[in-house]
Amino acid sequence: MYENKDMLSWLGYFADMMKVSPEKIKMLNICGKQKNVVPTIDTHKRVLIFADQSHEDLLYTLWEKGFGEYDMWYAEGVEPGGEIHHDKLERVLNRKITEPTVIFIMNEKTRESVRYGIANDFFSAGTVQYVGKEIRAVIMSLLDVDTHDTILALQAESIVIEAAIVASEGNIIAVEPDAGSRRSMEENVDKFGVHNVQIIPDMSEKTLAAIPVPRLAFIVANHYLESDMERLLKINPDMQFVIYTLDLGILAQTKLIFDKLGIKNMEAIQISVSKTNKDNMFVTQPSPWLISIIYMMRKPPLCNRRFSCVFKTNDSEDRSQTNDITCEVK
Repeated sequence: MYENKDMLSWLGYFADMMKVSPEKIKMLNICGKQKNVVPTIDTHKRVLIFADQSHEDLLYTLWEKGFGEYDMWYAEGVEPGGEIHHDKLERVLNRKITEPTVIFIMNEKTRESVRYGIANDFFSAGTVQYVGKEIRAVIMSLLDVDTHDTILALQAESIVIEAAIVASEGNIIAVEPDAGSRRSMEENVDKFGVHNVQIIPDMSEKTLAAIPVPRLAFIVANHYLESDMERLLKINPDMQFVIYTLDLGILAQTKLIFDKLGIKNMEAIQISVSKTNKDNMFVTQPSPWLISIIYMMRKPPLCNRRFSCVFKTNDSEDRSQTNDITCEVK
């Protein structure tokens, strides 16, 4: 639909029109794709969207998500040159996208930052009490989510949403065995506008074989922890883990499980948060244990290689020699 040269032409066009540097405009091509449009607008002052008829109701969706007061410029066509329309998004919410359309959305008050620790009030209520936002922020720092990451989260609805926002070009697999939790997970996916979440009902070998291979698994631990980890290590022997538990018995078992599975450098921390409520009384949140793996830079093993070396001398003579060399990379 839109080729690279077309998108770059539009980028230059709007950069000149707005008198801003092109790198200050976030581009998002959603033609025939499901992308995280809502989180992108929510975290960027200026967003240039390339859309087509596969997103016919995009403008209504953006209004519904709270962007009605944002300034918007839009034009139809693949190349710059046609008429550019300017309006508040709320005034064109019923306009359908029926052909290639370029949409430039701007709100200079937007904070361009990744926000860890979304307040629980923003989530649709699930079947269990969500972890407090302060603890969730610590969990997110341990996950160290990358833009293109693939992460599996077992019974962790709010973590799924925060990870999906950060891993905008990646995949988040949400494992929700309970039907009620799957429904609330779907509601939150829709509410936050994240399209990179895949919800699965279990961790059977058949189900895991059909998903993208995760780099890391975040597990709200239960007594099936060992078997869950074994299955995950089968699909990725280098799987990283962050384990959440409030159960001291599971915490004690985790070290034995890690040892049995050959996982070294385990670290366990306990998070405790107390905060004042509306009556100025301190309320203590549940204090979970977070178990993770400390990945340390390892020296590559000594290697004995036989290879040829060719040296250039000042008098332009070539001398070749073959040696047994032991090398160590430090």
